This record gives sequence, structure tokens and C-alpha cells, in this order.
Amino acid sequence: MVDSSDRVPIEPQSIVAPLSRAAVFLVLSIGNAPDAVQRVRGVIADIGGLVRTVGFRDLQGRLSCNVAIGSAAWDRFEQPRRPAQLRPFAEIRGPVHVAVATPGDLLFHIRADRADMCFELERLILDALGDAVTVADEVQGFRYFDSRDLLGFVDGTENPTGANLTQSTLIQSEDPSFEGGSYVVVQKYLHNLDKWRALDTATQERIVGRTKVDNVELEDSAAPDSHKQLTTIVDAQGVEHDILRDNMPFGSPGHGEFGTYFIGYARNLWVIEKMLENMFKGMSAGRYDRILDFSTPMTGTTFFAPSYSMLKNLG
Repeated sequence: MVDSSDRVPIEPQSIVAPLSRAAVFLVLSIGNAPDAVQRVRGVIADIGGLVRTVGFRDLQGRLSCNVAIGSAAWDRFEQPRRPAQLRPFAEIRGPVHVAVATPGDLLFHIRADRADMCFELERLILDALGDAVTVADEVQGFRYFDSRDLLGFVDGTENPTGANLTQSTLIQSEDPSFEGGSYVVVQKYLHNLDKWRALDTATQERIVGRTKVDNVELEDSAAPDSHKQLTTIVDAQGVEHDILRDNMPFGSPGHGEFGTYFIGYARNLWVIEKMLENMFKGMSAGRYDRILDFSTPMTGTTFFAPSYSMLKNLG
């Protein structure tokens, strides 16, 4: 990817990297100390060095870390320009369920094929940031069998591939100052598995819009207002818009906690916002996503992941 104004190569973060076996989703708030923002900027500008410090121990572990910045934090960074679509997550109040908005200035999306590498990188990041930040949320995710969520269905089937992956996730020339960046939305969902498992498989499949065992897409007529149907976004010109989902299951059977951490990367933030609006409000009055009767969002935050080139310049 190249900035046409001066032909300097732009290096995106590892957003389009293959899905991993383990992940940490770390959301932080920046403190009010006079030097907090400058310390944060120094650490995230050198995130590549921290990744290499841990990653060299096993190059096959595919360790990576995407750093994203919230709307209020971007203002505190005092940059001359602002991503065109960056704005805080807005609460969505549907007829039954609510997509809550929760605070967060920084997102570190750490991925690897080894959980210990994710753990070590998170430790180094927090040590480097020190008292400049506080932890707003922290989730350790894992791959569950053949990329299934804890509801038992394959997750991420509709992710774009090939050239469409870059086109769907990374900002292009429409916002040239932020080319190679991506908008990110995260939500932590908790599942009521007892209630979900009380449903027969056919009902579960109609809610999701896919068969459970072999992951075959159902016809819209067979599964009206399914999760699949509500999250398929087509604009007024008939163009379908994709996002990249890198969701991960998480949980603790001993504490009775089971969930899915949703993370969506998009070239256009409005695409994710429209998906969530469809889920919580429905495409027609009252016909919301029935999966929400069993999955409750506990968080909701929006970020912008600048290109790696821009991230290094923040220091």
C-alpha cells in the first residue's frame, strides 16, 4: 500500500493475519497524570520491539499485536488530523436488548498460536505502561475446536478472503492521511448456555441462519431475521459490505462464565454500526436478532487502528 502524495510505503498493522489459536483482548484507560499520554505514545510507537522481544522465542508461534486508539484518546494525542469516521461507540437501545457503551482509550489485540506468548507480551506491555493506564477490561480467548463459538456454531464463516480482505478492512484513498488503518469495534458477550441448550437444534439453526454440524447457510425464507441475515449489509446500490471478525470464545466453567468476544475490523465504521443496529433493533420493527435472548453484551467500545507506519510516528 502506497501513499500517493509522496510515494512512501505504508505498512498496515497485522490486521489481515491468519486467525490464531489464542488471543488476549486488553482494553485500557489512560490516566490523568501530566506524563501519561506521552508515556503511552512512546510505548505504542515501539510495540513492534515488544512483539519481537517475545516472538523470537518461537517464530512458528505467529505472535502479533494490533494497537487501536479510542476517540477521546485520539484527541489527547493532539494529532493534526483525525480519522474521518472515528467516534465513540453509541449505545443502541432495542425493543428488548441494549448494546451498551463502555469506556476504553486503548485496545491491544494480542494473537498467537501459543497462549504463553500472548501472556508474556501482555505482561511486558503493562509493565511498560505502568501507572499511566488502568485496565478497563481483559479477556483471554481460545480457539474452540474447528473455530466454533460456545453456542456450538462455526464463527467467522463470512469473513472476506483474498483481495476482498484488504478492501473490506483497510482504509484506502478515501481518507489518505489514514490509509492502511482500520476501524475496530469490540463487545464482550456472555452466554446463557443452559437456556440455549434447552432449544432443539432446528430452532438454534433458524436463529443463527446456518446448520450446526456442517455449517451450511440456510435460505433466508427458511430462517427469516436470522443472525446471518441481519448482519449481511447491502447498500442502496446493491453492494455488499464485509468486515473481518476475529471473535474468540472465552470462559470459566468453574465460575459458570461462558462467552464470545466480538472484534470487528472494517474499512468503514458505519458497516459495523449498521450490523449492530440491525441486531438490536431489527430490520423491521421488533424483529431483532434472537441470539440476543441468549447472549448479553457487557461491553461496547470503538477504536481506530492506525497503520504501523503511523503508530511508529506517534512516539
